[in-house]
Amino acid sequence: MSAPTENRSTVTEREARQVAEAARERDWHKPSFAKELFLGRFRLDLVHPHPMPAEESVRRGEEFLAKLRAFCEAEIDSARIEREARIPDEVVAGLKELGALGMKIDPKYGGLGLSQLYYNKALALVGSVSPAVGALLSAHQSIGVPQPLKMFGTEEQKDAFLPRCARTDISAFLLTEPDVGSDPARLATTAVPDGDEYVLDGVKLWTTNGVVADLLVAMARVPKSEGHKGGITAFVVEADSEGITVEHRNAFMGLRGIENGVTRFHRVRVPAAHRIGPEGAGLKIALTTLNTGRLSLPAMCAGAGKWCLKIAREWSAEREQWGKPLALHEAVGAKISFIAATTFALEAVLDLSSQMADEDRNDIRIEAALAKLYGSEMAWRMADELVQIRGGRGYETAESLKARGERAVPAEQMLRDLRINRIFEGSTEIMHLLIAREAVDAHLSVAGDLIDPAKSLPEKAKAGAQAGVFYAKWLPKLVAGPGQLPTSYGEFRHGVDLSTHLRYIERTSRRLARATFYGMSRWQGRMETKQGFLGRIVDIGAELFAMSAACVRAERLRTRDEHGREAYQLADAFCRQARIRVEELFGRLWTNTDDLDRKVVKGVLGGAYTWLEEGIVDPSEDGPWIADATPGPSTQSNARRPYGS
Repeated sequence: MSAPTENRSTVTEREARQVAEAARERDWHKPSFAKELFLGRFRLDLVHPHPMPAEESVRRGEEFLAKLRAFCEAEIDSARIEREARIPDEVVAGLKELGALGMKIDPKYGGLGLSQLYYNKALALVGSVSPAVGALLSAHQSIGVPQPLKMFGTEEQKDAFLPRCARTDISAFLLTEPDVGSDPARLATTAVPDGDEYVLDGVKLWTTNGVVADLLVAMARVPKSEGHKGGITAFVVEADSEGITVEHRNAFMGLRGIENGVTRFHRVRVPAAHRIGPEGAGLKIALTTLNTGRLSLPAMCAGAGKWCLKIAREWSAEREQWGKPLALHEAVGAKISFIAATTFALEAVLDLSSQMADEDRNDIRIEAALAKLYGSEMAWRMADELVQIRGGRGYETAESLKARGERAVPAEQMLRDLRINRIFEGSTEIMHLLIAREAVDAHLSVAGDLIDPAKSLPEKAKAGAQAGVFYAKWLPKLVAGPGQLPTSYGEFRHGVDLSTHLRYIERTSRRLARATFYGMSRWQGRMETKQGFLGRIVDIGAELFAMSAACVRAERLRTRDEHGREAYQLADAFCRQARIRVEELFGRLWTNTDDLDRKVVKGVLGGAYTWLEEGIVDPSEDGPWIADATPGPSTQSNARRPYGS
């Protein structure tokens, strides 16, 4: 068995929290619908009437979507990508020619300059035919070189790199390391200043696009020294630089075509002019980039929902059991209703969040995170239900179905491909904590010192006074609101009455805020350890946000005479399903096994239940749980394979 890694950095829990806290955006300069929702204030005016894109934006977006659809239908063979576990070079060449690499890049740099709304529509379209191609384009533009340069780059950097990214070069984002996931305080890759350059050393893991990339965004820690503030810093790095080795191309249960690998830096020289932003700003740049970058995942999740609905409809109408179509059996019909209603809601959340990002009137950091969290969880459930509806055929591969003469429906592949979205760009558990931190920001701003054990008595006294003033004004507003008036939101009554759901959202928003306040009062400084409670608080908020988006979208479609009656029906079905989930979550806020679970976990880790593991044979092979990432020269052959080479 290999020796354990010896260079693992040690960081205390408090130090890790300080690094994460320093990287988040502290101020709220613009209104946030979701933030207000968690505070018990249902600000429907921030999302209704539904924001609309400019006519020119729509024209250019629709024009590109038509070209992209034709390309997807004619040139992308999803079965081949799954079979060969590679995206063919000619497909990537075609995407470059189409301009798909520069969808979000300004036309003055050679890009298409599409809005966030149409960029996401394009990802949903591409992702429906091949999630691997969707991941390639998303990683390149949403978190790769273009987005951080757009937000934080100098004009010289934009002039140098954006034209390449728009037409010819693939980019990748390198943050994660073998022993560093969502805890960047332990980042081990270093960037040591040397004159007008930095020297990078370290190993990066799960580098999506890293195997084929031409340009990298790499995060590395600059040591503090004279003239150097130090800290986690972002760099644009040429992928073919001397000292860079792609040591391995990773293989996964799904997304078999993605080029995701392990990249080693050994004395890689990067010009100081390629540093993005100041030293120490790397993590903030990464998190800010993800605010809108995360919307690419719910885009592909919404596309997956549409495909699941199409297959469920066609199959359950064709397949008969006990004298009637499968869809007419209530057990199956409930699944189809869930898929249809949830697909409508996911697209509503996506379009609303995207248009809000384009308008830049609101702070959407919570909305984008909720869209990612909710989209990834619900898309996985929809795909799982589709496999169940298809029965044995759902579990059978498309290749096998085709070989025996049936329609090659890749339902099991969809399930495998979607599974990573619950982990990508912040796992569900991390998203719960991230959103919870933002949701309780107002409380921590006024009462944080009160529950901080490191603060002095005078500081606690001052915080107590501030908290008293805030809560004296805030708490009374949680008692009553328009959600208790039967005439509220009357403009949402058109055949189907959606006003009842909006009143529910308003009442439940206040109820959620009261529950959050009670949790803070009860646990105070220990609140951050109550991850089960915080996760349920966030999940309730996600459901309320999705309900709001669904209702607002239904009304927009009605006023534009675009399937308004059907949209109202779907919004009503979704809201009724969501309300059941919300009530279950509220019940679990206070009635759960969280405390008992912690005791069981201690027993598991302490070896109290090892007898329960007897009677099996573990097929895992020996080896370290975490690969050695000691800096130094690579001993592996370079697996880098740029497209077209």
